[in-house]
Amino acid sequence: MKTTPLFWLLAVSLLATIPLSAQVTINGQVVVAEVSGQKLTAGELEQEEGGKLLQARFQYYVNQRKALDDLIDSRLLVNEAQRRHLTLDQLLEQEVYKPVKDPTEDQLQVYYEGLDTQQPYEAVRGQVLEHIRELRRNKARAGFVATLRKQANIVVLLSPPVADVSLANSYVRGRRDAEIVLIEFADFECPYCEKVTPALQQLRKEYGDKVAIGFKNFPLPMHHKAQKAAEAALCAGEQGKFWEYHDVLFYSQQFSVAELKQHARVLKLNGERFDECLDSGSMADRVKKDAEEGKSLGLTGTPSFFVNGHFFSGAVDYDTLKQMIEQQLAVSHKSQLQAALSRH
Repeated sequence: MKTTPLFWLLAVSLLATIPLSAQVTINGQVVVAEVSGQKLTAGELEQEEGGKLLQARFQYYVNQRKALDDLIDSRLLVNEAQRRHLTLDQLLEQEVYKPVKDPTEDQLQVYYEGLDTQQPYEAVRGQVLEHIRELRRNKARAGFVATLRKQANIVVLLSPPVADVSLANSYVRGRRDAEIVLIEFADFECPYCEKVTPALQQLRKEYGDKVAIGFKNFPLPMHHKAQKAAEAALCAGEQGKFWEYHDVLFYSQQFSVAELKQHARVLKLNGERFDECLDSGSMADRVKKDAEEGKSLGLTGTPSFFVNGHFFSGAVDYDTLKQMIEQQLAVSHKSQLQAALSRH
């Protein structure tokens, strides 16, 4: 039976609800199951099945982060109300909702015409009015909170789950010992990977030597040309131009074998050497090794990222990447400060 992320999320949540007094430990490890008298510990579960748990933990983190953002927003509103010597309701009514105007009759009619309903306009007019009024109030509240966020000093320390990802045999832009190492598992045919590539390049320009970016191939089964494109990039890497070839692939989105060979000529690689490398499939095992590592981590899609080991995935934008970088820089600086203080 194939287990789902929801199953593991429920399992992790259930384990978390077990009172400490009820937990059995062995050599300092919590026992999570017994099989014919043999105890299985949380450490063994993590070591042998950790990949199956990563996605569930990330989804839990996403839910936690959403709840944390809501809590931050609520705290900002309460603090602002206290600063103005108002109740929260007074702040919202006087400062946030008061400028909000009700829709005109024409706007209500247009909205009604877009509804899939057989009821006459008069019967649903009140509901439509309240719905649009609520939408506008929510938008006004969000705008007000956004202003408060800009004025406040907010440091989010809640981090995504962590996994051990190796940089061995991976190409890296920047220093391998950089303060922040961002590793991307990507597919050259993936439109989301293509879209995020300029954001990654912008991060390198903005942070310089503080940030290094590593690349791992994770061609998806539905992208039939991604495997050969990944091999081609590694063949270019053998001639010292992996990143140049990487950029050409994402820029051109041309992946036929003939096009892959043409890219090598454009970059002035040794054509015969490149063709032999690509045609022989000599890089297939390296691509496979990356993909197997991704699967062992429980990855199912691209792009997937690890920032100093912290996992997050999906169609992320520059702001999301920057937040992760800033958070890990803050953690790194705090650790350095504590280490310096402990030496005195």
